[in-house]
Amino acid sequence: MAEPDKGSPLVEMRNISKAYPGCLANDSIDLQLRSGGIHALLGENGAGKSTLVKILYGLLASDSGDILWQGKPVHIASPAVARELGIAMVFQHFSLFDSLNVLENIALGMDVDADDALRQRIIEVSTRYGLPLDPARSVYSLSVGERQRIEIVRCLLQDPRLLIMDEPTSVLTPAEVSELFVTLKRLAEEGMAILYISHKLEEIRQLCDEATILRSGRKVAEADPRAESARGLATLMMGSEVPDAGDSRQGTAGDLLLDLHDLSLPAVDSHDIALHHLRLQLRAGEIVGIAGVAGNGQDELMLAISGERRLQQADSLSLCGKAIGRQGAAERRRQGLCCVPEERLGHAAVPSLSLAENAFLTAHHRKPLGFSWLTSASRSRRFASDIIQRFNVQCHGPQALASSLSGGNLQKFIVGREILQAPRVLVVSQPTWGVDAGAALAIHEAIRELADQGAAVLMVSQDLDELMQNCERIGALCAGRLSAFHRVQDVTVQQVGLLMGGEELSGANA
Repeated sequence: MAEPDKGSPLVEMRNISKAYPGCLANDSIDLQLRSGGIHALLGENGAGKSTLVKILYGLLASDSGDILWQGKPVHIASPAVARELGIAMVFQHFSLFDSLNVLENIALGMDVDADDALRQRIIEVSTRYGLPLDPARSVYSLSVGERQRIEIVRCLLQDPRLLIMDEPTSVLTPAEVSELFVTLKRLAEEGMAILYISHKLEEIRQLCDEATILRSGRKVAEADPRAESARGLATLMMGSEVPDAGDSRQGTAGDLLLDLHDLSLPAVDSHDIALHHLRLQLRAGEIVGIAGVAGNGQDELMLAISGERRLQQADSLSLCGKAIGRQGAAERRRQGLCCVPEERLGHAAVPSLSLAENAFLTAHHRKPLGFSWLTSASRSRRFASDIIQRFNVQCHGPQALASSLSGGNLQKFIVGREILQAPRVLVVSQPTWGVDAGAALAIHEAIRELADQGAAVLMVSQDLDELMQNCERIGALCAGRLSAFHRVQDVTVQQVGLLMGGEELSGANA
């Protein structure tokens, strides 16, 4: 690849505006991206970032404004036109077909044949960049982290001149993030322009050399991330000082509420992860964390606890002293167990349903909310409105479709929906995946408050900082086996990384 020309911009967006009914998503935004540069696009959830990059990639048409490619006006009418120019994009929400395998999905995205040559290229590129993929694996059998790898590898196979990355590290471990950053910096040195969208501000400071900040659809600042603190960048995004996250939590454990007693679960097929003799006791008032690399049994554990997959032994899972292993999800909810799955759209929420309808889907099981089939519509609207208000969900009210919300706002709604059901036990996977600093703080505060009120919380996350900040005890899941648990103040992030790799530490406090 030729040496980058860091003079004139590779792409320039001028006065880009885009309005939706009742919302001005982009208001006369200017953006310049240069070859060889890694440019951050920052803003709170709903600030207009996704709309702007969708216009650049041809998924949306702007109402006004111009796009210049190497100084010449272009009309990017579709993603196909964008790819012809040399633009590739890694999406936050995956554009994959579950019924097809990795090879077929990548072939469809690139509009090429799913042949042996492409299969070999996938193996070579994924191995080279530390993102291993099996081309024959069916997408439905992959974890969220493994699906993210498909999106990244598919883009790299296109040899783009501009790479747009929307929250690419949201499901990667710290080691995987470091490996990805090595790759991105090398690509930039070779002349590629990279537009990087992330809510992880320390990542931005480490990786990017320029930043554009959006707020409420407008460009409000430009900054050199290397010269700013993470707190300073967050202040630019939010327009006000960001409060401290607070000290790591030191709760007081009470009665035993959730007990995993020698829980085992066989693999459904060759791509599933079997769970082996898991042991965990979760008590009132505490938050316990489980770390782990994607694809080590997190999904299977969530299915086993939530009741979406029933257990052979009833007493291998107990809730408030009652064996519930053979009960379904609805009965477990009635008894006080609420769950937030990892995947927002399609699992935690139905995209084509309104927020009120999505609120009803899980909350009608909970007697304290007083739902009944005769009054469900009005109660669902009131409950959804309460979630929207208390968790500051940016949307057009309880009748807004789940698919119309930004990822972070939908996450706030889903977490709020479960917390406001007053569960005895809350099990939440990746609670702040893809949300901005302010939303993450709000979610963490709500989870802490729930625990302070006497609930028990199990937090499954790949974000070690999140676990270390919010949990009293932490363990790790590796190849379907759960490590012993340690008090957070007794271990380092590096030691938790060892647990994630299957090693054990001395001095366990399970």
